Amino acid sequence: MSWWQHAVVYQVYIRSFADGNGDGVGDIAGLTARLPYLADLGVDALWINPWYPSPMADAGYDVADYCGIEPDYGTLEQAQEFLAAAHHAGLKVILDIVPNHTSEAHRWFAAALADAPGARERYHFRPGRGPDGSQPPNGWQSVFGGPAWSRVADGSWYLHLFAPAQPDLNWEHPQVRAEFERVLRFWFDRGVDGFRIDVAHGLVKAPGLPDQAPEADAEGDPAMLDGAAHPAWDQDGVHAIYRGWRAVAGEYLPERVFIAEAWVADNDRLARYLRPDELHTAFQFDFLRAPWRASSLRAVLDDAMAAAAGVGAPPTWVLSNHDVTRTVTRYARSQPPHLVGADWERRRWAQEQADHELGRRRARACALLQLALPGTAYIYQGEELGLEEVEELPDEARQDPTFVQSGFADVGRDGCRVPLPWSGHAAPYGFSPAPVATWLPQPPHWGAHSVAAQRDDPESFLALYRAALASRREHWLAAGALQWLPSPPDVLAFSRGDLQCWVNTSDHPVSLPSSSKVLLSSTTGALGSATGESTALPADSAVWLCRSSRRHAAES
Repeated sequence: MSWWQHAVVYQVYIRSFADGNGDGVGDIAGLTARLPYLADLGVDALWINPWYPSPMADAGYDVADYCGIEPDYGTLEQAQEFLAAAHHAGLKVILDIVPNHTSEAHRWFAAALADAPGARERYHFRPGRGPDGSQPPNGWQSVFGGPAWSRVADGSWYLHLFAPAQPDLNWEHPQVRAEFERVLRFWFDRGVDGFRIDVAHGLVKAPGLPDQAPEADAEGDPAMLDGAAHPAWDQDGVHAIYRGWRAVAGEYLPERVFIAEAWVADNDRLARYLRPDELHTAFQFDFLRAPWRASSLRAVLDDAMAAAAGVGAPPTWVLSNHDVTRTVTRYARSQPPHLVGADWERRRWAQEQADHELGRRRARACALLQLALPGTAYIYQGEELGLEEVEELPDEARQDPTFVQSGFADVGRDGCRVPLPWSGHAAPYGFSPAPVATWLPQPPHWGAHSVAAQRDDPESFLALYRAALASRREHWLAAGALQWLPSPPDVLAFSRGDLQCWVNTSDHPVSLPSSSKVLLSSTTGALGSATGESTALPADSAVWLCRSSRRHAAES
């Protein structure tokens, strides 16, 4: 089995991970210095959000040069040294690639604005509608809010499904395809092990850029995060692109790998990206969108595993990332009977007070569920510390373009991007070596959740993640296929060989089998209380069990 079929990958949001030079912004030096922490945590690989030169209109997802390093983060030489150090520590490295759009500062777009011969054909430039061309070419809306078109000085319009500073590329142009295959080889030649593909479902648009598909919503909103049908998303032409990329990856030994961020209508559509000659893995976003309800979680798991198995790919489980509300906060409020999106979550903030103690119990339990499942798992930085969403950022500190483009109606994603706390009782909590203001402000209680505060606490979030990752490596990787077990309502229970995972999403304790031993529990202290010959699993908790044939396994 190849490493990517079972890996645990840690997502590094580089601006907020660790600052090495004391300017309040995370960088390569800080990341390199923290490699021992990541190796000790027990992950297999790192995914690093974009570290390329960028004006930072969207935190680096507006790339000006795909073969360089953002000066705020370091140099290409430091990046090369980091790759060597990570590999020496036994960690694979996955970079982010942003193929749907460039920065407006990219040399290609500068040439397009100057109307250099052929330059505009690499983007989507169109004349406007109306007698004077003053109306956008179609009614598409930006994911961040507002029209998806901006007008330039000569009166023509260009497409940007995100911020105006992120013009969409035209993937029908052969130069675009050739350039990105060159970029892949540039980084593969330097030892990068793979790429996470940003907006993997968005590269190809429907021919003619029609105003909207019949099944799209009436306002033409792309609604990327709920898989809604739209002529900008999930067009069949993307698959030829990825067959070309897979051929590039196959030029290297060991083969380089890809992980897709593809928000599509259902898992059958997602599986199309995972055919043997296309991409290796794709995020299972329904897992992070599922409410804390056993029935919802089981439905998501069954559908995802069946679709992935149909194309011979591993399912890829993700609970959180830099675009969605942190797990602790998602689980800290009442749970709806349907899948949810980040914008829906953010609208609830003013409607219901978050119970972070409850959210942390549920997040600990769901971490055990995630890490017991077959396939790969991604952990967003700070999840192992039990960090919550920072909902009370001052408006003047917010930097996500969603906040401005939505007319200040959607606060955006900054709350999950606040720099990590490493040590100490005052900002910057060890994030920077100097007492500087961090690029997003840290809350006053951040020290209680720091790495230093949790490192020697056997009941901490960090201790649970370390134990779970070590146990996963020792026991679960060799376990068999998932088989559901009979269980009470609101409880998930499955076996994989001699191992079992029980997850209680109800509001009362449930009895566990008496014939098994506890391998690891999400609860702190003793596990529940005796009920006859059984042990009780408390509400909002999870446990890993092993049958008597594995009595040598360590108890929590």
